[in-house]
Amino acid sequence: MAIREAGGGQANPRKTCSTVAKNLAARHICPAIRTAEGPSRPSLIKDNDISSNFSKADRTNIIAFEVSKASLTVHRLPDDRQVTSPNSVTAIKRFLKTKRKGGIPFVVCEASGGYERHVLQSCVDLELPVHRAHGTRTRNFAKYPGLSAKTDQVDARMLALFAAKSEDLRLWQPPGTETAELRGLRRRRDGLAQMIRKEQNRLIRAVERSLKRHIRALTKDMNELDEQTGKLISSTPGFRSKSDLLKSVVGVGPKTAAACLAYVPELGSLTKGKAAAIVGLAPHAQDSGTLKGHRRISGGRHEVRSTRHCCRTRS
Repeated sequence: MAIREAGGGQANPRKTCSTVAKNLAARHICPAIRTAEGPSRPSLIKDNDISSNFSKADRTNIIAFEVSKASLTVHRLPDDRQVTSPNSVTAIKRFLKTKRKGGIPFVVCEASGGYERHVLQSCVDLELPVHRAHGTRTRNFAKYPGLSAKTDQVDARMLALFAAKSEDLRLWQPPGTETAELRGLRRRRDGLAQMIRKEQNRLIRAVERSLKRHIRALTKDMNELDEQTGKLISSTPGFRSKSDLLKSVVGVGPKTAAACLAYVPELGSLTKGKAAAIVGLAPHAQDSGTLKGHRRISGGRHEVRSTRHCCRTRS
């Protein structure tokens, strides 16, 4: 979470850090979440639902799934063979059970808007290590060996090579029951907030009464979801302690804290730099030689970055 001084122009970095540190001390802000001055201490926030960081599994036996809605293209290494399979839990489990007899395979699939859920759940049920790859990373990896063509067969082989060559691939783990419930409540709440903004932008005299009636109904539902979210956080000790720490930062309220807990369950197991990067708020350097380019943020979890807009609606 970035903290910067208001006003234009460039400030002296040492003076800025000193000023921010004094302001934080004066306001009694929790040092565990402080990012502008001093080291972060993520150990103060305990995570019980994240049991491992990065994969150290044996990746000599790799199974890569190229996912579509109805079917799967499966590529295996080291034998370098492909098969197709229906995208169903029964078919995936049957295939994986036959391939684990020669050793525990490392499974990889690409995030595909939810179509990969059967692969992920099957691996969890069979206790197999699985990595859900980010589409941008895999496409950039494909450019290195010159895989310009894009078909299911090419992508499946590329995914297998990606798993074999890449280091520190994070194992996918299913969210806990409370985390899944909180995320579902928050996503529904954010969807209602977006619908309210769209209706507000459509307000014209001819349909004003109809739109305002709809806006009132949506706002009522959104407020009820906020109440449910607050009750869930209050009744869950892990959520409650994290929420209290987050809200100790000036500018972070219950709704922003709920969004962080729902969309970034890794909070507490990440350094401040990794946390900023995973959310998409870390400025990336654009330097070359003597050129010092502008730092820009990119990627990350857009649901967290858009929280400020989802938390506010016009009355």
